[in-house]
Amino acid sequence: MNARQTGPVADSLDRRIISALQIDGRASWHRIATALGEAERTVVRRGTRLLDSGLVRIGAMALYGRSTVVGVRCAPGQARMAASALARRSDCVFTHVLTGSPDCVAELLCPREDLASLVMDELPGLPGMVETYTLPVLRHIRTIREWHSGLLTDDEIAALAGPSEAPAPSPASDGDVMPPGDVAHELSRPDRLLLNALAEDGRCTYEELGRVAGVSEATARRRLAALRQGGRVRIRAVIEPALLGLPVEAVLRVRSAPAQAEAVAAALADNVHVRYASFVTGEHQILVLAALPSEQALYDFVTRAPWLRDVTSVDTSLVLSSLKRGGMLVRRPR
Repeated sequence: MNARQTGPVADSLDRRIISALQIDGRASWHRIATALGEAERTVVRRGTRLLDSGLVRIGAMALYGRSTVVGVRCAPGQARMAASALARRSDCVFTHVLTGSPDCVAELLCPREDLASLVMDELPGLPGMVETYTLPVLRHIRTIREWHSGLLTDDEIAALAGPSEAPAPSPASDGDVMPPGDVAHELSRPDRLLLNALAEDGRCTYEELGRVAGVSEATARRRLAALRQGGRVRIRAVIEPALLGLPVEAVLRVRSAPAQAEAVAAALADNVHVRYASFVTGEHQILVLAALPSEQALYDFVTRAPWLRDVTSVDTSLVLSSLKRGGMLVRRPR
């Protein structure tokens, strides 16, 4: 008997399907059903409902440049305006409005040779801005792309990732990898058209992609595989963590003794509530985005968790509002 629908996300199976799409947003319903051990008809029905409702969106983001985190302190009443200006940038990955200071934080993809222009020319023009903090990312510890929320077993994750997520992907692989750094060459016109279509619907069929780009279905498949393997594009499921039972989001700025920073990073990478963590410049070495089931869980996370053993200080801000996630502007579900 089917579970009765009690809300936008009905039960744990809905959450497991969402988690599967986080691993590979282009995975077929057959592949997801097989990995989860569920009936394909059920997975198709539920997965299609989640996508049609707008609760889960699959999009593609072209990667050019390297990550830079920007914090903005705003004039009273101007935080939403400044955050909106950041979110509308095509190079913006995420934008959150926070409690405390800074008032908002964003991640931008900026070639290092353009960083001076960003800091001196572009950020000072943000509406309502009083002060900005620019923190180039030195190394990612975990990105949203790699966060699986702990709802799937290792075997299920491996079945969904398949050979495409192996350390040395084969030419036929369709998985995406992190970019090694700045990429100098421009995309070809067919590749740009592919990415424009995927930015709107990351589950476009290869036939649809070929038609949009003016190439054959086989060529569209080959071009997209090459873009993902080369780290030129990342395809991801964009969701609100609350859908997975994690409504409390926080941004943490973590400081440790330099010699202990790697140990702290390793402990954070093992924590299921850490959605994003990066080594950044500035007085705090590590920036963390976390999602938890309650404020009590957040309290425990910043006072009692094992990763705190080598930490000297933690500054914690709650996320009040998210304007952009995964390169996609946040919108209300249909």
